[in-house]
Amino acid sequence: MRAGGIDIVATYVFWIHHEEIEGQFDFTDRRNLREFVALCRELGLYVQMRCGPWCHGECRNGGFPDWLLRKGHFAIVPAEAAVCDSEIQTGYALRTDDPGYLAEVRRLYEQIAGQLHGLLWKDGGPVIGMQIENEYSGPSEHILSLKRMAREVGLDVPIYTFTGWPLPRTKMPFGQMLPLFGGYAEGMWDRNIEQMPGGYWEAFSFKSHRIDSTIATDHFGKREEKDENDAIHYPYITCELGGGMVNSYHRRVQIFARDVAAPALIKLGVGNSLPGYYMYHGGTNPDGKLTTFHESQATNYPNDITVKSYDFQAPLGEFGQVREHYHWLRRMHLFIHDYGELMAPMSSMLPAARPTGRDDTQTLRWCVRSNGSSGFVFVNNYQRLQPMPPKPGVQFQLHLRNGEVTLPARPATVASDSFFIWPFHIDIGGVNLVYATAEIICNLDEGGAHYVFFAETPGVPAEFAFDMTAKSVNSSGTASERDGVLHVEGVRAGLQVAIRLRTPAGRDVCIVLLDQETSLSCWKVALGGRKHIAITAATLLPEEDFLRCHVSSEVKSTLALFPSPAKAEIDGKPLEGRDDGIFTRYTLPGPVAEHVNVTLEPLREADTARAVPIGPFGVALAPTDEDFEHAAVWRVQIDGHSNSLQNVILRFHYMGDVARAYLNGRLLTDDFYNGKPFDLGLDPYAPEIHAGELLLKILPLRSDAPIYLLPEAWPGQPTTEGTAEVKGVEVIHARELEFRAS
Repeated sequence: MRAGGIDIVATYVFWIHHEEIEGQFDFTDRRNLREFVALCRELGLYVQMRCGPWCHGECRNGGFPDWLLRKGHFAIVPAEAAVCDSEIQTGYALRTDDPGYLAEVRRLYEQIAGQLHGLLWKDGGPVIGMQIENEYSGPSEHILSLKRMAREVGLDVPIYTFTGWPLPRTKMPFGQMLPLFGGYAEGMWDRNIEQMPGGYWEAFSFKSHRIDSTIATDHFGKREEKDENDAIHYPYITCELGGGMVNSYHRRVQIFARDVAAPALIKLGVGNSLPGYYMYHGGTNPDGKLTTFHESQATNYPNDITVKSYDFQAPLGEFGQVREHYHWLRRMHLFIHDYGELMAPMSSMLPAARPTGRDDTQTLRWCVRSNGSSGFVFVNNYQRLQPMPPKPGVQFQLHLRNGEVTLPARPATVASDSFFIWPFHIDIGGVNLVYATAEIICNLDEGGAHYVFFAETPGVPAEFAFDMTAKSVNSSGTASERDGVLHVEGVRAGLQVAIRLRTPAGRDVCIVLLDQETSLSCWKVALGGRKHIAITAATLLPEEDFLRCHVSSEVKSTLALFPSPAKAEIDGKPLEGRDDGIFTRYTLPGPVAEHVNVTLEPLREADTARAVPIGPFGVALAPTDEDFEHAAVWRVQIDGHSNSLQNVILRFHYMGDVARAYLNGRLLTDDFYNGKPFDLGLDPYAPEIHAGELLLKILPLRSDAPIYLLPEAWPGQPTTEGTAEVKGVEVIHARELEFRAS
């Protein structure tokens, strides 16, 4: 996460995880909140605590322990109240200022305060903020009561936040708490099995309001997308930009990298000054002492979620898988780290012509973020599961305090499925960049020169325009002066300096233009006391004086570094490099040669698929443990020593309804089939696997199941008997290397 450019780690504190049995708090092992926060401090990361007491997060009871529900009843809750309270209403009212409920919450907050003693910001610790409650739709007085209580028990932090998307009646007095917002490409919570229902298309369109009414429609239903009048006076911060999406049983939403990257860029364009994601790193529900911890219709919640897996199709997966959208976001974070201070105070402005609806694919989607003199043009021509045609003849005309800017010089075509940010009137090392038709990634000062790294915009010729403060130019393109502006056109992408300028002070400004694929493998790291730009398909984890390089069997990796070190070594062995533009490129060793053989032994075929029933919340009901007695079963046989199973993922390519992995009868993780493979990381279980039995169970998928899947994910031949098959298992190796340079 740190290597991906994240500065603040947000974490729920699920009450049921820590006090599943009343009066017995558990902060050990995976529940060790103090050690988790201490690790964040060690890594230089800030922490935002989402303390609840009600968290949701697809957790059982929204995180409330079962015993709490037996002692109280929901008074103000989302839509599940009708079921929760249909038979009995006794005890104190949950999520209200009922004294009995507040007394219980105080005990929880006291425990959290004890865990965080000495780790709060005021004590020099990393905890800078606290979210009170979550997705709350009742009177604001209750939230303020929880805030007062938190401070009374010692949870005194600089920033208090609340989720700002529920219902208008949660009107918070101005200045008491920061409202945080969100938005997803598509949700698992909708009460239908349609593709992209409602207003999800708006996640791919620039809009002036912050609230997103597509979030939690299972809880709040359809509501007006209208911000509170005072919203504009708060900084625009998000806590739930969709890093992916969890699958519910009835809605298996398959997320693509651009479904995450495009909305994040759009939110930045309309004013977001602190992108926050949900989820950024997927995980696994821990084992409970009494029950499982997943949300289900059986526990009076609107959706059935997988029992163990909470992978969320996140940039970093349940087992640490590094996915494509990790790199899209990481590139954007490089830009934010180097240019965010300039951009943060800029306002957002929308054009008069904006798309009229989800099927308006002809109107270009764009906006400007500017202080009136300088800024950035944001463009998006991507929409999830909707072909977006190229947009020919595009040229932007900006009316600024310091005159007009027209870019590009000649109309260009915006390519299908592209999105990008173009700068205008930005100072780069003492030169005024009037505009560029390429995207700034980051910068680096080296050898008295200022280097700026750009990403090529697909389909658009790279053009850079400078005012005449640039005294000289050396370029791979063609330079010409027009109306007092120096234009450099036809710039070629590569790892060499594409444009070299000289400032009036005699300083060199060097521009490097990377093609899009290379730009997504661009890193900025500290190594040996110097900043470097690295180009690699490996995952880089910078330490104080070396790089940990994770290389995978999926990709052959090299590492290119600028500036070039005098000497380099891998795991203590000298490493020779070769010149590649301004970089020095090194070949990284692949994963350990020792091979892991995996075979699947069929043990039983699946019985005829069950007819999928509809649950109490009007959607398909997930199978029970007993249903898996009728599943197809394979024994997974792994040939390899325990140490060879480190950093190994088994990737099962399968088709079925639900897949589960069991080790000695214990459920490890599970998957609602959505067309993607099912991953199982072996690291946590390596010693036990060799002495035990690993089973893969798959329930058959009926062609008439009342669930949402992408059309291409369904079985080719309609069948009510069901399909349960494994097409193959892939072994993904990884290796960690230690790269040092001097």
